[in-house]
Amino acid sequence: MTPPPPTTASAPTSTPELDITLTKTQTKVKKSGGCGCTTKNDAPNGISEALKARIEKHPCYSEEAHHHYARMHVAVAPACNIQCNYCNRKYDCANESRPGVVSELLTPEEAAHKVLVVAGKIPQMTVLGIAGPGDPLANPEKTFRTFELIADKAPDIKLCLSTNGLMLPDHVDRIKQLNVDHVTITINMVDPSVGEKIYPWVHYRRKRYRGIGGVKILHERQMEGLQALQEADILCKVNSVLIPGVNDEHLPAVNQAIRDRGAFLHNIMPLISAPEHGTYFGLNGQRGPNPKELKAVQDKCSGNMKMMRHCRQCRADAVGLLGEDRSQEFTKEKFMDMSADYNLEKRQAVHLGIEQTRAAVAEKKQTSTSTPMTNSPKVLVAIATKGGGLVNQHFGHAKEFMIYEVDATTAQFIGHRKVADYCQGGYGEAATLEGIINTIADCKAVLAAKVGPCPQKELQKAGLVVVEAYDVIESVARQFYDEHILPQSPT
Repeated sequence: MTPPPPTTASAPTSTPELDITLTKTQTKVKKSGGCGCTTKNDAPNGISEALKARIEKHPCYSEEAHHHYARMHVAVAPACNIQCNYCNRKYDCANESRPGVVSELLTPEEAAHKVLVVAGKIPQMTVLGIAGPGDPLANPEKTFRTFELIADKAPDIKLCLSTNGLMLPDHVDRIKQLNVDHVTITINMVDPSVGEKIYPWVHYRRKRYRGIGGVKILHERQMEGLQALQEADILCKVNSVLIPGVNDEHLPAVNQAIRDRGAFLHNIMPLISAPEHGTYFGLNGQRGPNPKELKAVQDKCSGNMKMMRHCRQCRADAVGLLGEDRSQEFTKEKFMDMSADYNLEKRQAVHLGIEQTRAAVAEKKQTSTSTPMTNSPKVLVAIATKGGGLVNQHFGHAKEFMIYEVDATTAQFIGHRKVADYCQGGYGEAATLEGIINTIADCKAVLAAKVGPCPQKELQKAGLVVVEAYDVIESVARQFYDEHILPQSPT
């Protein structure tokens, strides 16, 4: 069958920065604190207004916010106290985008100056995180000194840290005292026999433990730390690395354990495994999951708990919106010569504009909601976007596609897929286009602001509908579904 011609959707009726709704499920906890609610239906969208206020400008904790608000990490914590088979912390790897990678280390004073510079240059930056390149709590003096300096100079910036959890129980009181409201723990197992395949050693209380003995200590400390965060009313996100054949069948048990202890959000992310990274898994042929495998595990764990699907597995010195990295604009050589032009009033004005745009698009989404239909087929669509919740990017400029699952009622974000730039100096390469098509081959359509004649022809030849539009993602996706999928569906 000949693919349909390109579809042109209507022009946007509001400003370019637009939005996506929050996930509707919410964790159930045994006691108050942690996620901040006791049932998944105690407030609109499953969360209280107080909790919504804590996450609404955090691009990691709110899928909606990540279209508008930026984050930055500062690399002040070089030491680590465990070894992971998927980790190899390299320096001066500016072209790599994976956790634990940084281009340069900073002192707390340098980090604080950098934050003030970035907060002035990127006023939509709302979150400062410390995520390495080692473990922040294996470097507590540097980590907490950095937080102290930033909290004093930029009180509107949210403070976060990411940790393996080994030393977390010892520092929860200090974390609370510094008003660090968001903590991420990487928890890949709750069964030490599984963890033994992931962690070769753990360094705890000045002693190195190898094998299952060390893994047991790590597990016990992670559970203790997670419980302590819940009792301290500190929001916790849990990261889990999906490792096929190692913990893929085990992650639902991890999900249950963290849910019982009040974790707010679960981020199941794919193993990054390539020989050139020099990791144990990479050098020994351990593969990462494909998108279908990742989605299957995420879906299995999504029951009564918020599932993070928009993670980009950021560098430990990342700057900017999720999905972009502006760290090379703010190297030490550059930012130390820049003035710290942090201006609270200017930042608040920018945030007000963002919130007005979010409100406008939320209203538009309400008008495009369809009457619920049962048993309508679900299809995937690939979206080229520069952010703002819009289909607003040229196909050839996309470095990733956001993937939405669409049926007759909803359009739901399920993940993103990185691709190579098709347009390189104004022309495209056949091999690159073939790789892009293979990456999104399970989708039914490509939604982009513009698609050139050559890639459009090849996409259609591969069976994908090409939709050219500049509008709210959900609106364009729903229009595509109504025009191309519903007519073919059984009544």
